[in-house]
Amino acid sequence: MATTPAPTESKSRPPGTRSVLRDSAFLRLWAGTTASGLATWALPFVLGLAVLQRELGAAGLGLVLAARTAGFLAAVAVGGVLADRHSRRAVVLWSALAAAAAAPLLAVGLGRSLLLMTAAAALAGAGQGACRPAFQALTAEVVDPGRRQQANAATTLAVRSSTLAGPALTALLAAFVDVATLLLGIGLLWLVAALLPGRGGPAAAGAPDAPRPRRASLRAEFVDGIREARRHPWFLAGLGALTAVIALGYSATSVALPLISRDRYATEWVLAAATTAYTVGALGGALLTARLRPRSQGWVAFAGLAAYGFAPLSLMLPVHPAVVIGAYAVAGIGIELFNVPWFTATQREVAPDKLARVSSLDFLVSYGLAPVGLALIAPAIHTFGVTPVLGACAAACFLVPAAAALVPTARHFGRPPVRPGS
Repeated sequence: MATTPAPTESKSRPPGTRSVLRDSAFLRLWAGTTASGLATWALPFVLGLAVLQRELGAAGLGLVLAARTAGFLAAVAVGGVLADRHSRRAVVLWSALAAAAAAPLLAVGLGRSLLLMTAAAALAGAGQGACRPAFQALTAEVVDPGRRQQANAATTLAVRSSTLAGPALTALLAAFVDVATLLLGIGLLWLVAALLPGRGGPAAAGAPDAPRPRRASLRAEFVDGIREARRHPWFLAGLGALTAVIALGYSATSVALPLISRDRYATEWVLAAATTAYTVGALGGALLTARLRPRSQGWVAFAGLAAYGFAPLSLMLPVHPAVVIGAYAVAGIGIELFNVPWFTATQREVAPDKLARVSSLDFLVSYGLAPVGLALIAPAIHTFGVTPVLGACAAACFLVPAAAALVPTARHFGRPPVRPGS
């Protein structure tokens, strides 16, 4: 497949050398994105506290979280189409407001109505799903191309820091307020995500603010986004590799790590240390990618993605706990060596008026298949044993990104950069 020429970038804002962290428009968007990420992380944790306090049963927790996932998957594709069809700022506003409205409904239903909680969780998931591609596309409008990798790294740093400090902060708050109040706090975070970001910059040619003579159906426009994705071989290869690592590697370690921590090491400390090491590693990876500009950016990103294979590999044999913790730290570094350039390349290479739809396809496939992997891993471990399953998943983590790196245009995540004087 021939390489597709890169879309023309907006000329409305000349590339600058000033740090993106000194740009007020980005800082507002960054704060809103961080608030939405923290709210997304906090909901299952707070609902877990409700189980510990016997305000919600384990079966009810599973149903509520499944409803949230279903809402996310149902809305993410629609949100991508709407964000390309209308103002991306408006899509962020209304989707985040929907998620904010779900929080008090969850609080009211807690301990009273599982049906109300399930419906509210689906609404929260729909709001989350609809705003994700809009946030991605809005970043491309607010930040000039030369600073987008730094912007994506800054957003990742904020979200990872929240997930690292969040459990301790939430547990501390739980000592003073009840679960219903914590749920209302999640609603306030969604309000911040809805109201704080400003409008994007002047639209590029073909951007959603440009007049359109005729609108196709939502389905037709989403299919048009799929066609745009197919024009970029590196994107399809990266999406396949990311999906394999999430559905197999991440799912396997999510199921196996608690079991191995309990049965092999007889302590919960290994579970806590390994998951913390993964987040700390991801923070380090985000810091690294803020300034890292390798010549073969795609190959480096795929190598980082493949590094997740060290996590299931470390769980296969009775090694010292430090080996497991170190493997998770390496996996965390690697995942951000992939994520940040991946988001940046998507914002750079995809046609501006189709960016939200392509981003929604990314979230839909990678997130959509993750529950399938989680559902299959446990029966596979029961049937074949934990070591063979972990070995197969580790092999997939190493081999699938390596194969994806061989696809045309994968080396640079698009066309190779033009060298001065060439």
